[in-house]
Amino acid sequence: MAGHFEATPGGGAAVALDEVEIAILRSLAVQLLELIGPGDEPAEGEDPLAALFAEGPSEPPTDPALARLFPEAYGDDDSELRAASAEFRRYTENDLRSRKRDDALTVVRTLDAIPDGEDGGILELTADECRNWLGALNDLRLTIGTRLDVSDQDEGGEGSLYRLPDSDPRKPMVMAYLWLGALQETLVETLMP
Repeated sequence: MAGHFEATPGGGAAVALDEVEIAILRSLAVQLLELIGPGDEPAEGEDPLAALFAEGPSEPPTDPALARLFPEAYGDDDSELRAASAEFRRYTENDLRSRKRDDALTVVRTLDAIPDGEDGGILELTADECRNWLGALNDLRLTIGTRLDVSDQDEGGEGSLYRLPDSDPRKPMVMAYLWLGALQETLVETLMP
């Protein structure tokens, strides 16, 4: 089980993580929460249904990582598409941010629930938590990939990341990016019928 997810009864999954892996995952999830920003919780006494109809931003984020997490719906090639994207964003981005926050919070909470052990422990996830983890792992990879300027059009793709010299300052983030991809892949394989 070390290093990859395995299926558990009831549609969940489990993985053995050492203390360093737990600390890295937790830190990355907290950083993702900080990047996404706080939620707009209804004020005390405010109608919670009003939050469902609150309008979100109409402009895309300026931070490239946030722009990758909250992309344009229709592109920005012409003014009609920009207007349609702005309208779509206004009514969907708050919900999308909320879901991404929930996914990252699930990562933090499930890691915090691992019984203390000298060498780490076993992370056991329910089927619902697996879906949250998949979302969070995807968001973390998108964010790190954007910061590393990884794209589908890169010549050599991820393979070129393996060839970075140890002296390259991007090396720790590249290793995290590749490791998160491996975790994500084994979780997806575990959940396949």
